[in-house]
Amino acid sequence: MTTTEAAPFRVIDADTHMTEVHDLWTSRAPATLKDRVPHVEDVDGIAMWVIEGKVMGRAGGGGVIGRDGEKVNAQQGLYEFTIDDIHQGAWDPKVRLAMMDSVGIHAEVLYPNVIGLGGQAISAAVPDPSFRLSLLQIYNDHMADIQAESGDRLLPMGVLPSWDVAACVAEAERVAALGTRGVNITSDPQDQGAPDLASPEWDALWDVCSALSLPVHFHIGASLTTMSYFGTYPWPSQQQDSKLAIGGTLLFIGNARVVVNIITSGMLDRYPHLKIVSVESGSGWIPFILEALDFEMFENAPAQAAKLELRPSEYFRRQMYATTWFERTHLPHIVAAVGEDNIMFETDFPHPTSLWPDPLAVARENMVGISEEVQRKIMGDNAAALYRL
Repeated sequence: MTTTEAAPFRVIDADTHMTEVHDLWTSRAPATLKDRVPHVEDVDGIAMWVIEGKVMGRAGGGGVIGRDGEKVNAQQGLYEFTIDDIHQGAWDPKVRLAMMDSVGIHAEVLYPNVIGLGGQAISAAVPDPSFRLSLLQIYNDHMADIQAESGDRLLPMGVLPSWDVAACVAEAERVAALGTRGVNITSDPQDQGAPDLASPEWDALWDVCSALSLPVHFHIGASLTTMSYFGTYPWPSQQQDSKLAIGGTLLFIGNARVVVNIITSGMLDRYPHLKIVSVESGSGWIPFILEALDFEMFENAPAQAAKLELRPSEYFRRQMYATTWFERTHLPHIVAAVGEDNIMFETDFPHPTSLWPDPLAVARENMVGISEEVQRKIMGDNAAALYRL
């Protein structure tokens, strides 16, 4: 692969994924847990993640970019690739950094795969809360080491134990001390027996995240609830590839549910410096959803709307962020409507919708009609400010 044409500014990729290496837990677990932690076994000829005899899922490559650099279709990549088939940069931090240099990206924000995009899969697989917490902490420690060894070019978001508010507070403080620049939490902790995020019981977490400048991230598909929708979006007679495309499209818009619930909960009034990021959801739906929310609240919930310090739509510009990567046709208008300080660039490497193999060439085409000053913000400056780079 040839080196891409460099951007005239520092590029920060706000959404990528790091495939979990097979010895992530076995190499780090204390002796008392060594035989219990997630590990990879051959199950009927397929490499599977197994924990205490229970299969968690395929130990796949976590993406669609082959070891040879070729991008394959989603079915092959997601359901056939192993870690030996996937691009080495999907799991090897040193190769990832070299790949980033080759395509002109300075830093990347990292999200998980096997434990769930918001950590929800580990909760579903492990009934014991204390053991579950140990596994998340091993994961977070591993990722913090990757950040340190990369010189803060690879930026994992600490995954929180969302089944317990107090445990989330403690883990947010712990990962912040490790240098982590943000936290990642499921949008539906009630799936795991905790209060939903509109409950004031979560104020202890928002207080810590606000005080420690830890933005809170909500990745699409980051809860048991939202992933249960995924299979129901397509009509049953659709072809398999079309089903994946339909599910993926509606997962983007599904984060509208997160945005409107956060805004109407009142938490942003109580914590005006708290930052919220809607990850891998695109930006084009945001102007409509915010305009609709303004209308609906004042039409149907005027008493609750009166208790908010701002119009619902105004909170997004003050405290919220979204990402963009494939949007092109209306991007200048989207930026004007959402806010040039509220959008960050992403590539989604190495997932099916990633901008491989030349993300900056795609970005240049997408951003025709946007000034270089605003491009600089979207491509890097907004993320640099948010993640303290």
